[in-house]
Amino acid sequence: MTRASRARRLATGAVYGGGGVGLAGAALVTLLREEARAARRRVTANRAQADPPTGNGVYGRGRGKPIVFAVLGDSSAVGLGVDAAGETPGVLIAAALAELAERPIRLVKFAKSGAVSRDLAAQVEQALPERPDVVLIMIGANDVTSRARPAESVRALAEAVRTLIDAGCQVVVGTCPDLGTIRPIAQPLRVLARRWSRQLAAAQTIAVVAEGGRTVSLGSVLGPSFATDRTLFSNDEFHPSAAGYAAAAASLLPSIADALGVWPAAADRGLRLRRDTVRPVARAAAKAAGRTGTEVQPTEVRGAESGPRGPWARLRRRRPVEIPTAEQADEAARTAVPS
Repeated sequence: MTRASRARRLATGAVYGGGGVGLAGAALVTLLREEARAARRRVTANRAQADPPTGNGVYGRGRGKPIVFAVLGDSSAVGLGVDAAGETPGVLIAAALAELAERPIRLVKFAKSGAVSRDLAAQVEQALPERPDVVLIMIGANDVTSRARPAESVRALAEAVRTLIDAGCQVVVGTCPDLGTIRPIAQPLRVLARRWSRQLAAAQTIAVVAEGGRTVSLGSVLGPSFATDRTLFSNDEFHPSAAGYAAAAASLLPSIADALGVWPAAADRGLRLRRDTVRPVARAAAKAAGRTGTEVQPTEVRGAESGPRGPWARLRRRRPVEIPTAEQADEAARTAVPS
C-alpha cells in the first residue's frame, strides 16, 4: 500500500497504520510502552516554565480596520518552551503580517497546551465571536503521543475547518510535526513515531483541502535541521526554542499572507508551476508530509475540481522568508494595544 493510499484510508476513517504495533509481539509492545513512559518522564522533568504570554493585541499602525488573526491548536501554537510573547509563532506572524498588509493585525489566541484535535471544537467556538479573517491551526503532536484514534482526530480537524470556512474565515493548518526527531524518544519507538506523525500529517492535508483550507507541512521544520541542530529545541527537548518557532513561523507566513491576499506576487517570481506540482490530493498530501514548508491547497484542472483519483491539489514550496526577529516581535508585543 502506498503512502498516498494509506493517507486516503485514514482520512476517510480507516483503521490507522494497517496493523503495525498491533501485530507486534508482547515483548515489543512492553518495550514500546516503557520507552514512551521514559520519554514522557524526561520531557516533563526538563520542562521549566508555564505557557508564555499570549501576546494578544493589535499590531501595526497602518490605516484601516484591523485584520483579525486567530491562532488555535496545541502547545506549538501556544509557543510553549519560550519565555517572551515575541518568541511565539502567533506574535512573529502577526508582526510580519502587519508589515505585509500595511494594516493593523489583531491577534487572538485560543490555543491550549496539551490540546488534541477533539479540543478544537471548543477553541473554534471561542474564536468565532471574534470574527477572524484568517485562522492558523497547529495540531497533531499530542494526538500521536497520546495514541488518540487517528480517524477521530482527522474528523475533528475537518469539522473545525468546515465550521470556520462556513463562517467566512481563511484557514491554514500547520500539520503534525515529525516526532521522529525528538531526542528523548528511543528506538524503535522513534521510527514508529516518525511513521505515525507523517501518516497523520498526510491525512490532515487530505481532510483540510477537502474542506477548502490549505496546509503547510511542519514535518521537517521540526525535521532534518532539528535532527542535527539541538539549539532549535527548548530545554525539555520536545518543544521548539525561539529559533525553532521562528523557523516554523517563516514557513507558515507565506501561506497565511497569501490566504489574505497580501503576499507579494514578486516573492513567488520564478516559482512557475511544474507538471508535477498539481496532483490528486492524496498523492499531494503524501508528498508534502516529508517536505518542509510545502503548502497544499485546493485547485482546478481545466475547470474541474476533481479528477479520476479525487480532488486536485496544488503543491507549492516558497523561498524562505524573513520575519521580524524575536527582539523586534517582542517589542511589538510590548507596545501592542490589548484586544
